Amino acid sequence: MKLLFDQNLSRKLVQRLADIFPDASHVQFEGMTIATDTEIWEFAKAKNFCIVTQDADFAEKSSLYGSPPKVIWLRCGNAKTEKVESILRSGATAIEELSSNSLLDCLELF
Repeated sequence: MKLLFDQNLSRKLVQRLADIFPDASHVQFEGMTIATDTEIWEFAKAKNFCIVTQDADFAEKSSLYGSPPKVIWLRCGNAKTEKVESILRSGATAIEELSSNSLLDCLELF
């Protein structure tokens, strides 16, 4: 699954998770540093990314509009990058299920 990390997450996650999510990117790497949520949503939809965020706005968009794009909502607060990496690694199976299940639009990970 192609993950797109939102501005509120570290760019370091792209490299740190490259072994299990080799096509991941970050909004900064895509030239979207000051993009609105709607612009990020449309970009992710067009480029087949799943948005990874700590922002409830994307989860709300997901419940209103469905997917694509799919959304991974990290509910861990202001956690260190190591903690976020650990959450995503431990949730890899659920993330793959999100990717392959057309009935799922948003995954919450704690």
